[in-house]
Amino acid sequence: MAATSPASNAERGCVLGVERSLTGKRWEERLDEARLGLALSQQLGLPEIIGRVLAARGVGVEEAEGFLNPTLRDYLPDPSAFADMDKAAERLAKAIGAGEKIAVFGDYDVDGATSSALLWRFFAELGVDLEIYIPDRMAEGYGPNAPALKRLRAGGVSLAITVDCGITAFDALAEAAEADLEVIVVDHHAAEPRLPTAAAVVNPNRLDDGSGQGQMAAVGVAFMLVVALNRTLRDSGWYAAGGRKEPDLRQWLDLVALGTICDVVPLTGVNRALVSQGLKVMARRANAGLAALSDVARIDEPPGTYHAGFLLGPRVNAGGRVGEAPLGAKLLCSNDGSEAAAIAARLDDYNAERREIEAQVLDQAIRQVEEQGPGKGLVVAASEGWHAGVIGIVASRLKERYNRPALVIALDGPLGKGSGRSVPGVDLGAVVIAARQEGLLVNGGGHPMAAGITLESSRLGALTAFLDERLGRRLAEIAYRPALGIDGALQPKSATLELLAALERCAPFGVGNAQPRFALPAVKVAQASVVGENHVRCFLSGAQGGRLKGIAFRALDSDLGPALLQTAGMPLNVAGRLQIDRWGGKESVQFIIEDAAPLGA
Repeated sequence: MAATSPASNAERGCVLGVERSLTGKRWEERLDEARLGLALSQQLGLPEIIGRVLAARGVGVEEAEGFLNPTLRDYLPDPSAFADMDKAAERLAKAIGAGEKIAVFGDYDVDGATSSALLWRFFAELGVDLEIYIPDRMAEGYGPNAPALKRLRAGGVSLAITVDCGITAFDALAEAAEADLEVIVVDHHAAEPRLPTAAAVVNPNRLDDGSGQGQMAAVGVAFMLVVALNRTLRDSGWYAAGGRKEPDLRQWLDLVALGTICDVVPLTGVNRALVSQGLKVMARRANAGLAALSDVARIDEPPGTYHAGFLLGPRVNAGGRVGEAPLGAKLLCSNDGSEAAAIAARLDDYNAERREIEAQVLDQAIRQVEEQGPGKGLVVAASEGWHAGVIGIVASRLKERYNRPALVIALDGPLGKGSGRSVPGVDLGAVVIAARQEGLLVNGGGHPMAAGITLESSRLGALTAFLDERLGRRLAEIAYRPALGIDGALQPKSATLELLAALERCAPFGVGNAQPRFALPAVKVAQASVVGENHVRCFLSGAQGGRLKGIAFRALDSDLGPALLQTAGMPLNVAGRLQIDRWGGKESVQFIIEDAAPLGA
């Protein structure tokens, strides 16, 4: 338990008096009591800013060392703590010993692709062939489906492992069992009291699971399965009997880091250790697929969470969204540099196509929402002809624009496929499961911040009303108010490389450990111009001197961009993050502008 805990939203102070910014947010102190940060920094002998950041995230003196230097030795749980983990490991060890044909059925997103590739690489190290099956998003939809499972069985597969899916695939897994195909479910999505028919169900979000690791991504759970299976093989004498060398499991932490970051799960506890160590492995470029993908993404520096989440992840995802579903997993399994380069180039092309489709759907969705108005609990947009591969991204954009949960549905005749994104404090996955239990959905599930659904098009109105009421009630219960957490005020002249280096000690950043954000009070904006499609680049200068490069991404999607372009010399309060800008072989500090507010707003 942390020695200090962040204040609730209602108690937090307002930064620079900004009650409503240009993006509709209240700027709130992440650390309500500044003296807590000062005391922590003094006790630990750290810079004051590090103390503030740690205290604002609920890290106390006893946890600080582990937080700043997370190791698997300190954080990796005993696999046996997960329900059914030992059962799953024993069944797999038996299958390996008997020479059974095994397959992995993975989801088509990054978490599914990395989970599939992780298992494939481990089994390959054992000298065991593992078939990978990734369903086509458009033709098969999300999760295990009976026809695909039966085809695996007809091809001689006797044991299948589902990764990042399966926890609510009741009918498909029941049919698989009837076809004499055993299945091990490895998932992390919200579970129901009822579990699917399976040889083992490993999911830290099972209602009866006591591991306390419900924040893990599926690839993290898959890594725990690898740890458990490796231990079972060692204890049974399988390695010794065959004169085999036990593999070093740490070599695949780059895959675990990528999947964990891209699934936007909290980077706390074991996740923080997996990502921290995994990024170090990624920097070695030992995985041919990731190295090739880094090249097409023009990453020429040690990778961080930004590179994984915004440059690598979208490209791995692109195959499943608009191209060839198995392509991401195939890339991550490749050991051939030439093959990996060719696949990476195709994924890069698919990603460019995805961006074009996404822009078109987003424009249509915004116009639809503006015409019908957002609901009290969520924003809904639905239409025929929308590509199901981009609706999750569009839902995320709508959530950011309207500051409430969003659901985007691609209708295709009698059926529709939807993807939703939520806001902090509102468990969208649980509400979607409730809708399915009410008979409003053909299928659906997810986790607190994201969910996917399949519905009969005729039920769209009833579903919208149900979700709007449930989510609206929850927003009212928590008195939800869009907010932007701020770690402190900063003058442009104080934004130095030394400060940035100090802040990097608290990385990796992500959900649960937000990247430090600062407010620049009363800065003047100069040389503002539009770059790319809708970004704004400028320079920020403070009353006490100093000049700081700034850029606001997708700023023209809100009032932020026009305000930066048309300040007429009037100062603004600006909020955002510090980032190293490497240009022409030199390093400087750049400010990523996330929000702004007129003085006195």
